[in-house]
Amino acid sequence: MSQSRNERQERHDNRAGEMMVFVRVVEAASFSEAARLVLMTPSTVSKLIARLEARIGVRLIERSTRRLVLTSEGQFYYERSRSLVAQIDETEQLPGQGNARPEGVIRVSSSVTFGSAALEPILAEFLEAYPGIVVDLSVSD
Repeated sequence: MSQSRNERQERHDNRAGEMMVFVRVVEAASFSEAARLVLMTPSTVSKLIARLEARIGVRLIERSTRRLVLTSEGQFYYERSRSLVAQIDETEQLPGQGNARPEGVIRVSSSVTFGSAALEPILAEFLEAYPGIVVDLSVSD
């Protein structure tokens, strides 16, 4: 069974990637600076933006030798794309946050009796389980 042109095109669709590059171009106000940020060549970024504009059927950026100016459609597309790219970035960070290890300083003041009987026996195991935690234990009566 042969695939239609649209089915083949959808398989190679990278609209999220195009949006991300577009957002970087707008924020950097430069194709070459955006290319550096996204690890592409300036010509690749330029072709990607041209392909994006052709696909959606509107000009997003007015280009000159000195500067880039968003069209009104480009401004709308930028605002929506920026929001979506931020959501994608946030979504990709979420799974790794569950693996984040706690770190910081915990200050504990206790009596000598409680510190010796209750805290001291569990302190070594706690520090081994949480190497990013520093315990500042102060015992006095």
